[in-house]
Amino acid sequence: MDEQNRYDSGMQVRRAVLGDAHVDRATRQASEFTADFQDLITRYAWGEIWARPGLDRRARSCITVAMLATLHHDAELAMHVRAALRNGLTVDEIREVLLQVAIYAGVPAANRAFAVARDVLVDEGRIDA
Repeated sequence: MDEQNRYDSGMQVRRAVLGDAHVDRATRQASEFTADFQDLITRYAWGEIWARPGLDRRARSCITVAMLATLHHDAELAMHVRAALRNGLTVDEIREVLLQVAIYAGVPAANRAFAVARDVLVDEGRIDA
């Protein structure tokens, strides 16, 4: 796959997973300093990894939510909890992923992640406050 096709495929997957509003905001906010980074994540995170056929988007969302929770990347976690919902995960499935995080990454990591996910799920109208 050439670089332009990888970029185009990546942008298509990125928009499907994160939503047009998020992608439009990210690309609009890109500066001369960050443009290369936006290009990199579009081509390689989205056009190469997320576009691979070996795992479906639901599985990739589970893995991504677990890793971001483990690493305490709260802003990215919130974004990917929304993406997980878009990819068809249920509230119960997101809860199960975070319970798995508690066992393998520790209760403090899961505690933070549950707080982030709760805020997203309330904002999305999936759970009550």
